[in-house]
Amino acid sequence: MAASNRRAAPSRARRATRRTAPSARERQGFWNYPRREHTGLHRWLPSWRVVLGTFIGMIFLVLGAGVAAFALIKQDSPLAEVNYQTTTVYFAGPEPGTPGEVMGTFADQRRELVDYGTLPEHIGQAVAAGEDKTFFTNSGISLSGMARAFINNIQGKPTQGGSTLTQQYVERYYQDSTTDYWGKAKEAIIAIRIARTESKEMIMGRYLNTIYFGRDSYGIQAAAQSYFKVDAKDLTVAQAALLAAVIPSPNNWDPANDRPKAEQRWNIILDRMVEMEWLTAEERAAQTFPPFEVYQESETYRGPNGYLLKMVEKELVATKFWTEGELKTAGLKVLTTIDPALQQMAVESAEGLRTGALSDGAVPHERLRVSISTVDPATGGIVALYGGPDYLTDTRNTATFDKVPAASTFKPFTLVAALQQGTSLATTYNGDSPQSFPQWENGKPVPNYPNRDYGPIDLVRATADSVNTVYAQLNIQVGADNTKKVAETAGITTPLETNISNVLGTDFVHPIDMAGAYATFAAQGVRRAPHIVQQVNDSSGAVAWQPDTTGQNVFPADVMADATYAMTQVVEQGSGKAQVSRLDRPIAGKTGSETLNKGAWFVGYVPQLSTAVSLSQLAEDGKGLDSIDGWGQFSSVNGSTFPALLWADYMGKVFADPRYQEIQQFPPRANVGKKPTVTASATPTEVAPTAEETQAPAETQVPSGLAGRTEADASGALQGAGLVARIANERSATVPAGRVIRVEPGEGTTLAAGATVTLVVSSGAPQPTPSPTPPPAPSPTPEPTQSAPPPDAGGGQQPPPNG
Repeated sequence: MAASNRRAAPSRARRATRRTAPSARERQGFWNYPRREHTGLHRWLPSWRVVLGTFIGMIFLVLGAGVAAFALIKQDSPLAEVNYQTTTVYFAGPEPGTPGEVMGTFADQRRELVDYGTLPEHIGQAVAAGEDKTFFTNSGISLSGMARAFINNIQGKPTQGGSTLTQQYVERYYQDSTTDYWGKAKEAIIAIRIARTESKEMIMGRYLNTIYFGRDSYGIQAAAQSYFKVDAKDLTVAQAALLAAVIPSPNNWDPANDRPKAEQRWNIILDRMVEMEWLTAEERAAQTFPPFEVYQESETYRGPNGYLLKMVEKELVATKFWTEGELKTAGLKVLTTIDPALQQMAVESAEGLRTGALSDGAVPHERLRVSISTVDPATGGIVALYGGPDYLTDTRNTATFDKVPAASTFKPFTLVAALQQGTSLATTYNGDSPQSFPQWENGKPVPNYPNRDYGPIDLVRATADSVNTVYAQLNIQVGADNTKKVAETAGITTPLETNISNVLGTDFVHPIDMAGAYATFAAQGVRRAPHIVQQVNDSSGAVAWQPDTTGQNVFPADVMADATYAMTQVVEQGSGKAQVSRLDRPIAGKTGSETLNKGAWFVGYVPQLSTAVSLSQLAEDGKGLDSIDGWGQFSSVNGSTFPALLWADYMGKVFADPRYQEIQQFPPRANVGKKPTVTASATPTEVAPTAEETQAPAETQVPSGLAGRTEADASGALQGAGLVARIANERSATVPAGRVIRVEPGEGTTLAAGATVTLVVSSGAPQPTPSPTPPPAPSPTPEPTQSAPPPDAGGGQQPPPNG
């Protein structure tokens, strides 16, 4: 029975089959996916082996991708804008070549680069405290910060960057803005690479020079000036902490916009500096929230200075060394010729005319156009210029853009042409009015103003009283083409017509041209192009460009002496006497009034300065000119009224300046020309020569003490001695630029009056590499919008002194 209970042994065939069948482990393999031994959902759930294998594989894949990316991603070149620097324009300083106050700036990004080594340590520490406490010790990235930012971002919470200071530096210095995940990954890889190749000091220094601090300020130096009016090297701990506090949101957290937020952030910065042991608790407790400047948004071209800055910009672009865009990024230091004291005087006088201060409260027409231009004859530098009250409201510069009918200010050009041809100042002409001449516009009568008869008068009297009939005869004699040639040679750059009536100023000219042309007379025939830029230094401080101020001798000194003498009589005896003679010094000048009173001038000079004042009145359509409406004490405006009054008011202030108080004399009358012969009435008539004409030229000595004086002072001293100055430039390591090195012939030498003496003037210390010397920058000559004068427009004769 026992045997009957045993299970029968399997057959041999079955045993063989069981031995050859695979086990469950063998059937499922290592991956076993899908899992064949399971059914339903479990069949598709991966085993721990699949999970582990996939995780390990992903790690190796990510590591491989990271290694490949690290090898393949190259560090970009720095962005061009990180080296953009502000170009700063300065008024002239007290000595040639030295800057005065800042006039304005040109900038795409207002920045001035500074060396990190010159900054106090607490600046970098304050910025690190605000942006990346571990900056000085980390590897360039923060994995925890990046992970935290990633999780925060995908959860839809406020965006976080998770960037270290090094990553921010990479973004701003090499990549520009990065917002997507690939850009952030690239940024992190470059940050790791940079942390291994650049020192912490280099990274922090470049970061401080690049970062935006608000207030249109890029970099720590611009920010220090904007917020505290100090240089970055002088920032205190409290000030540095405040600048660091505004970095995350400069415009919002500016203390002027949100002081509570700025102060909260400022406290956090200081607390972190204590935490990092960069400040002691005692030092922290001593800090107080720093006072800051109220920010005023930059308006580069606001006010009268806007015209000057635009002139600087145009003149520099005209040199071909810089484009308009490069001026805003090159970090140049531009020293102008504008004297800040004289400029303020010009603005005050011009505004006084506009507001009624010069006319007992009465104000001119709202469309009155006023210009004042003052040029230094010794250099051609424009030392003061009033082109309007505000460039932003009217971009048309009254001195360089406007064209005003020249009127009788053109007569001296005809006088010079006559003197060059040998006509003497003593030559007499018929000064009756009116007169007709066959050569004059088909016999059209020429009247004086008022219709006054002068009888036979010489050229001195004709110039003093601006007698039209005499100057019409003189222009017929010398030729209208020669009058035009003299005007252009003296410095008129506006296109001129060749017609017989040009002597009466039918041409429209830029006021700055008249100041420059009369400056040629003041320099005794040496022409220098009017310019506003004295010197340009590049961002390293080296001289990059200077204008050529040598000048060209274009008129004989004796001709200039006689022309100047005749023009002094305008002030002493003629149409300029009522307003200008009260300044009580030798002044040569000329009034000018267009026939229909569409333009009125006084242009005058002393040996040191030439100044042109012009008035005109814009037509209602803005394109032409109306007759100037009278106001105040003058019902009719001509050159002897408000232009002469404005000239005297402005130059009276100038002459009160200690630098111009010394009265300098013009060279004595030279009496050029031969004895006149008897001619017809329309040509010169014979007069007896004056005693001055029959005397031999007087002798004089070269003044002593010229060496070491400024070019202008020495030139004036020579002119006062009756000698003509010629300027030659020479490098000198011992004599400052603009000062006289020596005189040739030497001081004390006896010479004939009117002889030329060479002043050798220092142009500064020798340069290792000579700076380029392109031609002098031309004065701006944009096309005007004024209409042409009517056919009968001429140089209206000014009233006599009692008019």
